[in-house]
Amino acid sequence: MRARDMAEEYPVTSLDADALEAARLMGEHRMPGLVVTDTDGCPHSVLGASQVVRFLVPSYVQDDPALAGVIDEQFADKVADKLSGHIVRELLPKDRPELAVAEADDTVIEVAAVMARMRCPLVAVVENKQLIGVITASRLLEFALAR
Repeated sequence: MRARDMAEEYPVTSLDADALEAARLMGEHRMPGLVVTDTDGCPHSVLGASQVVRFLVPSYVQDDPALAGVIDEQFADKVADKLSGHIVRELLPKDRPELAVAEADDTVIEVAAVMARMRCPLVAVVENKQLIGVITASRLLEFALAR
């Protein structure tokens, strides 16, 4: 089984896309993340849902989770407002990690190795530097554990 055979169509976003819309897309479709493309439509990075959550939660609460219990519901209900006016590029880590990417001819184990090494829930599959699809961790398991 090759990466091209496991890859499926998957929504992507761009560096300059609206951050709130990207977060809504992930939430509505229960996606672990989105592949972020550059201006040429080539894969640039992965925006994980955990990165969006990290952006939403104030750093002082991340440092001391006990403080989350004292934040009132009115504040909590408006947490998504923090994304308004921001673009996807701003949610990505400043020290851009290597992109979790597989070539179309890579095997299941090669894709699994990339996913494991990058600790990323999805891998962009490229052919001739162009995105042809995405393999999520659950999709990879579906193929890897098939009898």
